[in-house]
Amino acid sequence: MSKKGRYGQFLRGIFTMVDFAVLNALFFTLYLCVGGSVFFSKPIWLLLNGAFLIVETFASRIHERRTVFADRIAIEALRTVIIFAAVAIAMISFVDIEVPPMKYAKFFSAFAVVLCAWWIVSKKVLKLYRTHGFNFKRIIIIGAGGMAHHLVEEMTGDRGYGYRIEGIFDDNKNNRSIAGYAGRLDSVEQFVKENTIDEMYCTISNEEIMARMIKLAENNAIDFYFVPQFNKQLARKFELSSVGNIPILSVRPNPLNNIANRMAKRIFDLVVSTIVLICSPLVLIPVGIGIKLSSPGPIFFSQKRTGYRGKEFWCYKFRTMRVNKESDRVQATRNDPRKTRFGDFLRRTSIDELPQFFNVWRGDMSIVGPRPHMVKHTEDYSALIDKYMLRHTIKPGITGWAQVNGLRGQTEHLWQMEKRVEYDVWYAENWNMMLDFKIVFLTVYNAIRGEKNAF
Repeated sequence: MSKKGRYGQFLRGIFTMVDFAVLNALFFTLYLCVGGSVFFSKPIWLLLNGAFLIVETFASRIHERRTVFADRIAIEALRTVIIFAAVAIAMISFVDIEVPPMKYAKFFSAFAVVLCAWWIVSKKVLKLYRTHGFNFKRIIIIGAGGMAHHLVEEMTGDRGYGYRIEGIFDDNKNNRSIAGYAGRLDSVEQFVKENTIDEMYCTISNEEIMARMIKLAENNAIDFYFVPQFNKQLARKFELSSVGNIPILSVRPNPLNNIANRMAKRIFDLVVSTIVLICSPLVLIPVGIGIKLSSPGPIFFSQKRTGYRGKEFWCYKFRTMRVNKESDRVQATRNDPRKTRFGDFLRRTSIDELPQFFNVWRGDMSIVGPRPHMVKHTEDYSALIDKYMLRHTIKPGITGWAQVNGLRGQTEHLWQMEKRVEYDVWYAENWNMMLDFKIVFLTVYNAIRGEKNAF
């Protein structure tokens, strides 16, 4: 049997050493540029490295995760630097070295930026490394039913995750058509003895089978993971908790149920919308003139949309169509005859959405969130699509996760709206401020580049 663990047991240590190299490179760079401060002294340098060793050992686990998104990396970097700063300042204060607060603020702010950049780059490089067939984990899957199919799709959907499925095992004859099927459950033991396996994923809930597989995994030094069978209605993220000694799974709460998160998002909305509204005359005047010259009617178009918790509100846009009776019932199409030439330009550049910053300022909408649908669409799609109303558990937005992933414009088929709802619900369940910043950046980038579905 070949030696196990060669898929990258040294990477955690290598990346940790680079973390320390980044810390010390920043310290000595600032020392050479600034110098002349008690902060840049040998005692402080030793205490900083000691504090960072504590944090890397007990707090930071970013290098152990195989699937991490850039926004989560940024949050983890910020969290790590905050803990590092608290530990370092406590240690420096304990040895009675007085350091001006601004020195702390400048150093740890710079380190947060540098560490975040390094972690994002390292993950990109590691992902590229894995796509070339290195740093993989050899896994087997117990069970070949529907959940196993979903698990295989997730694991193989991105080669950068570094999963290599060595075999799938199931006794059910109806499940043996899955790609990678390697045999019945009684053949698993022989298989793991003849092959190097790092992880076992069990998708079968049978208690006897699970106990057997856990024992088999333990006897062969294989990491064991249980994949619960959730139906379509329960396909949300869950977190493990307990009642006394009884483990239970609870639905992960919406991050925006937390008052601190809501306040952070609202402050961001108010700051951005206030700045935009103050500068709005620069756009309002030329756009208003263009709309008036293109066709008779008002400059602004208002329409009832479905908002937070299903509450209706008046959503504002620049008018892009000739005044018509179908505006509240019929969705705009690519070559819609109702659009004016100037209105088509406003839609393609998304300038028509700018009045919605007033909705944001009022509190009806947010900068980022699921796009608000007209009331008729809410009535129609809520009856056709599961979890459709979950997108209304947060405020609608001017832009959203679905939109920056190309899911905008006309929905000719039901699956297009289902996909859009899937992205909206994912955003609601995984919200964080870094994700909002990422969506805003991608929205501006896509607007400059031009989007084929903007019409």
